[in-house]
Amino acid sequence: MPKTSAGIVMYRRVGDAIEILLVHPGGPFWAKKDAGSWSIPKGEYEPDEDPLTAARREFKEETGVDVEGDCIPLTPIKQKGGKTVYAWAIEGSIDAGAIHSNTFAMEWPPRSGRQAEFPEVDRAGWFKLNEAREKLIPAQVRFIDELCSRVGLE
Repeated sequence: MPKTSAGIVMYRRVGDAIEILLVHPGGPFWAKKDAGSWSIPKGEYEPDEDPLTAARREFKEETGVDVEGDCIPLTPIKQKGGKTVYAWAIEGSIDAGAIHSNTFAMEWPPRSGRQAEFPEVDRAGWFKLNEAREKLIPAQVRFIDELCSRVGLE
């Protein structure tokens, strides 16, 4: 069965500009990657789970912050690996420097037999639209484009 994820596109207005909250995946594979590797806060969910409920849960797991309020549904996208991502946009603001993420364990270093724990998300940041488009996984850029057209931003 194809994998599905659900996430939240949080945006805020700063003067005349719009900024998008993005998260950087944790773990050694992503440590030195930047452009094209950031994501919206998101995660996988089960087929019997409500996707918006899952999106809110995943936001909390990756940032440590509950997201409240009405969300704008965005058109799902399919990432390069075949995963479908459902997303909702919400206007809000959190302290990106104070996020606290869940962790995961993996063998590290490879073939060492030792398990190491890493944060799911190692950092977050607010980015103006053009910079967010550069940082995001390419398929997720469409979320920003749709958000801008839906709420009259740019």
